[in-house]
Amino acid sequence: MPQSASEGENATETATTAPEPRMIRIFDTTLRDGEQSPGASMNLAEKLEVAQVLAELGVDIIEAGFPIASPGDFESVKQIAQTVRGSTICGLARCSDKDIDAAWEAVKYAPQARIHVFLATSAIHREFKLRMTPDEIVERAVAGVRRAAKYCDDIEFSPEDGCRTEHDFLCRVVEAAVDAGATTINVPDTVGYTTPNEIFERFTMLRERVPNMDKAVLSTHCHNDLGMAVANSLSAVAAGAGQIECTINGIGERAGNAGLEEVVMALKTRRDFYHCDTRIVTKRLVPTSRLVSKTTGLQVQRNKAIVGRNAFAHESGIHQDGMLKERSTYEIMLPEEVGFAKTDLVLGKHSGRAALADRAKTLGFTLTSEQLQSVFEQFKTLADKKKEIYDGDIIALVQNQISGGMEQEWTLISYTVTSGTGRTPSVEVTLRHGGTDCTEKVEQGDGPIDAAFWAVEKITEIELICKDFSVRSASLGRDAIGEVNLEVEHKGRSYRGVGVSTDSVESTILAMLNAINRIISEK
Repeated sequence: MPQSASEGENATETATTAPEPRMIRIFDTTLRDGEQSPGASMNLAEKLEVAQVLAELGVDIIEAGFPIASPGDFESVKQIAQTVRGSTICGLARCSDKDIDAAWEAVKYAPQARIHVFLATSAIHREFKLRMTPDEIVERAVAGVRRAAKYCDDIEFSPEDGCRTEHDFLCRVVEAAVDAGATTINVPDTVGYTTPNEIFERFTMLRERVPNMDKAVLSTHCHNDLGMAVANSLSAVAAGAGQIECTINGIGERAGNAGLEEVVMALKTRRDFYHCDTRIVTKRLVPTSRLVSKTTGLQVQRNKAIVGRNAFAHESGIHQDGMLKERSTYEIMLPEEVGFAKTDLVLGKHSGRAALADRAKTLGFTLTSEQLQSVFEQFKTLADKKKEIYDGDIIALVQNQISGGMEQEWTLISYTVTSGTGRTPSVEVTLRHGGTDCTEKVEQGDGPIDAAFWAVEKITEIELICKDFSVRSASLGRDAIGEVNLEVEHKGRSYRGVGVSTDSVESTILAMLNAINRIISEK
């Protein structure tokens, strides 16, 4: 029906007076909770690199680590606080004086610092883990928050296992923590047990029953044990939460955490429903995802929402037909919005440094002149081997350059291999160490890869136990770069190594040396 004049005026007035979207803080715990994923430990240089990228992504709060956990954790949080700008830097602490003091000593260098204290509150944790009464829990929580508040005015308190804590007791603890000085109250689904309806009711209950709840920001921290971390986080936002705690690629303890890229794009794509927004620069999501994947060695599954290789791929004829006619028939987001390039084939062997630097920047990387020169030299070598250079090739070269973060004690000079059906493999490897070339020839093993392991171990005199070995294609075609990811054990500790080359044996040797250089760097 035609609209009346008065109806048109009302519609215009409604449109002009619509409230601004509510801003949701993004609290990234990739460097703390994410790093607790088995095999995902990062060295200091890698943590600094990831923290800087998170700040450029627009993350509001970076939980840089658990300072009391180890001297290495303390140092990494301290250096991140000293160098990274644009985000609040947060350190985690239990409700104990030593933890809180260490957290402050680490984060105090940041222009915007936060101390995050936590204490378990659920009945099962009180009885079996802490062996404390409810009164003792409240007393310790208040003491912890008050001590932290003496250092800075940005204090977060988490009642651990808050989503399994009795409503009455949770309200009591939260009210006491806010009175003691907490400015953010985070209610974690520590074991990934709750459901979207339950968490909505719990957050609504807190807003209605805690008299001083308006003095603090409500936050949600959901684990993914039942695959509902993102859904639960969004449900908490719908119930009034003002902060989401999440990680890049959803990494974290056990089944992981809510994925930052998923909650952010859900809020952006369904702004009509949530009426919320974030500061995240979404075009940097894919590059950030790739960097964290490369740094931790945890690969992103192809069908992962938002950042997976298949997230915007269409194979069905019906889907392809619809896409050709109107993109929105089968895509609710533009791939460019999250950082995927419109086209993949961009450079060749005649391209110069400026073109490579520009493409790297488009893909989300800013290189120093030294890094650019190193990548350019590798790019030229690769271009002589390959007919076509893809974005995946460039990403692999750049990430291999920027994510090492340690002195290259051992480098590969050359190798030769002989192998075949029914033949004992033979590998001759030459490595450089301190300006001296060392060569070893080995004729043993189950194949050229195994023989390469033996040769590298003999030259470096570092014994490795291979716990995991994976090879993946970094781009398209038969001549694609192969990326080898290793997890090795040395003297009871696990180390990662990564190597890229069009030659699988060479990439294996490079991955081994990457792991060995980590071992030496740690020593």
